[in-house]
Amino acid sequence: MLNTPEAGPDGGGSTRVVAWDLPTRLFHWGIVLLIISAWISYRYAESFNDYLLKWHRWNGLAILTLLVWRLMWGIAGSSTAHFASFVRGPRAVLGYARDLFSNQPRRFLGHNPLGALMVLAMLATLLAQACLGLFTVEHNGLTAGPLYRLVSTATTKWASHWHHVVFENVLLPLIVIHIAANILYGLVKREPLIPAMLTGRKPVAPYEDEDAARQPPRVLLRATALLALSAALVLGSIRLLAGRLI
Repeated sequence: MLNTPEAGPDGGGSTRVVAWDLPTRLFHWGIVLLIISAWISYRYAESFNDYLLKWHRWNGLAILTLLVWRLMWGIAGSSTAHFASFVRGPRAVLGYARDLFSNQPRRFLGHNPLGALMVLAMLATLLAQACLGLFTVEHNGLTAGPLYRLVSTATTKWASHWHHVVFENVLLPLIVIHIAANILYGLVKREPLIPAMLTGRKPVAPYEDEDAARQPPRVLLRATALLALSAALVLGSIRLLAGRLI
C-alpha cells in the first residue's frame, strides 16, 4: 500500500507524509516505558516488597519479546522499518557525517546513516542485556534468571556482572546520546524526529530514501500476529528449557 502526501489543515502546501507506521511507534515507546519500568523495579524493589524481583524479571521478558518482534518487523513491516532500507556501509556513514556540517542538508524519511548505527547499537545492547538477565543470580541469592541452572556457577557470576556493566556503561550512555541527538536535530537541523515518532508523519521534503513509507496490507493484523509469534518463541523456549518463566 503506497502512502501519498496528506494535505494540511489549511488546504495549502503544508503537506505531510507517513514516515513511521503505528506498530513501529508503539514498539519505540513501549521499549522506553519498559526500560524505565525495569530500572524502577530493580532500584526500588525493596520499597515494593518485591524481594524476588518478579516485576523486574517480567519486564525483561517483555523487552526480549519486543526485540524479537522488531527483528521480524525489520523484514515484514513497513518500508522505513526494514533493516535493508536503512542499514548502510561505512562509506555511507562517513559521507553522511561529513555532510552533516555542510550547507547542503541531506534528509531521510527513515533513519539516516548515523541514526541507523544508533538503532543497531541500541537493539544489540538491549538484546545482550535481556539475554544476560536470563542467566543472572542476584547478590541477595533469593532470585535468579530462569536459565541459570543451565550454566555453571562461574557463568552465572559472569552474566550477573555484565548484566549490570552493560546497563550502566553501555545502555545508559547510548540513551543519553540518542536523546541529545534527537533534540539537536530538532533545534539545529529543524528535523522533527521526536514529533514524527509520535504522529508517524513528516513534512514533505526531497528525502533521499523514499517520498513516503510503504505499509503492508493489514499492517496492524500483521504486527499483532508477529507479536504473538514472538511471545510464543520467547516464552515457549524459556519454559521448555527451564520449566518456568520467572
